[in-house]
Amino acid sequence: MQLSHTRPVASAAFDDPNLVSCAGLVPIMALAQQCGLKALTDGHLSVPTDKGSNAGAKVASLVAGMIGGADSIEDMRLLRHGAMRTVFDRPYAPSTLGSFLREFSFGHVRQLDAVASRFLAGLHARTPLLAGIDGPVRVDLDDTIIEVHGYAKQGSGYGYSGVRGLNALIATVTTDVGAPVITGQRLRKGSCGSPRGAARIVGDTLATVARLRSTQATSRPLVRADSAFYGSPTVVAAIRGGADVSITVRLDSKVKAAIAAIDDDAWTPIEYTDAIYDETTGQWISRAEVAEIGFTAFSSKKASQQVPGRLVVRRIPDLRPTGGGQATLFDVWRFHAFFTTTDLDTVTADKIHRGHAIIEQVHADLKASALAHLPSGRFAANSAWLVLAAIAFNLTRAAATLTRGRLAKARTATIRRTLISVPARIASSARRLRLHLPRDWPWETAWNMLFNSIFDRYRPLRA
Repeated sequence: MQLSHTRPVASAAFDDPNLVSCAGLVPIMALAQQCGLKALTDGHLSVPTDKGSNAGAKVASLVAGMIGGADSIEDMRLLRHGAMRTVFDRPYAPSTLGSFLREFSFGHVRQLDAVASRFLAGLHARTPLLAGIDGPVRVDLDDTIIEVHGYAKQGSGYGYSGVRGLNALIATVTTDVGAPVITGQRLRKGSCGSPRGAARIVGDTLATVARLRSTQATSRPLVRADSAFYGSPTVVAAIRGGADVSITVRLDSKVKAAIAAIDDDAWTPIEYTDAIYDETTGQWISRAEVAEIGFTAFSSKKASQQVPGRLVVRRIPDLRPTGGGQATLFDVWRFHAFFTTTDLDTVTADKIHRGHAIIEQVHADLKASALAHLPSGRFAANSAWLVLAAIAFNLTRAAATLTRGRLAKARTATIRRTLISVPARIASSARRLRLHLPRDWPWETAWNMLFNSIFDRYRPLRA
């Protein structure tokens, strides 16, 4: 594609007061209003002084900015361009929003957590965001380091990754038919250990799941995590919350002894990298195999902290070169074990446990949008920013589910490019606004479906 020869561009001017660059914020923020974001914030958040006034409107502005692509306080200026002041009431200046966040304390962050939890329930009631919640549910828990630079960030430090930053603990819920949804979040010091506070967030997440499910739900949620969270507090919190667990274990002496006790005939080939399915025998021909053995976790602790279950082990050949490049006389295996309390068969339990990697996509999604930066030097302000990022993530995902298409499981960047960052010109008639969007927009059908489902209109915008 090249510039037109018949009508070359002669000039450019930022002079049209009737344009907006992100028309998708109109239906999305209408959805936020219908699900009670502003009302919930005004009812639960009590930030002091004049900087905390109109908390609902300020939280809505911050969430709208994040959905539009802002990853810092300064980026919130995108809420005040063109006709945004005409379409939306009170798009606050970045300085006002920054002052609001800096007034937060730990207690106010917990209040915002309560808003996020109740807002998620509103999204669930209004959209198919958590379709299938009464069926099998997987709760995934993992932390990630958000990199920062310099020493001005309160709480920053060097954690397990060797990168200076702050540690964000995220909990998600995934159903058989939906994409992951954030149900819990906590910002921690960069140098803290992964399991710190994990038991609390597991309990809160399972309580949220219980409130979202109907009385017809019979299956138990499954909490999945990696070996950093294999500890008595986290596992016991999950069991007390009415969930099963599937948690990777460290290969300590007790686990190695249990693996050594597995009979050689107990290993079953599984679908894995380079596996081939034999239709004649109905089995996989694979270098990866799984087996299981009974196992009691934390047997050295008192009886109330011991958890009976199974140790499911996956083994693959160790292909790392040996000294001198000489092949080994016997097969050498690498073992990956996890502890589970489910009654699933061995192969299914292993496959479902490997699905825990889906939470890494959520981490990457957040870091590619609102969590690209932590904007403040104050720890509580950054903690509030994390909660707002989770609200924006869930709201964006909920809006995408109303399109009833592939966008329901798309990443935030894709949803923003197709549904949110749509330029529009406004026109006023009879004290009502009409949006004029680009002709032949590739995702026009999806955008209209979102708009019509929010405003209960069943005719296309374009005549």
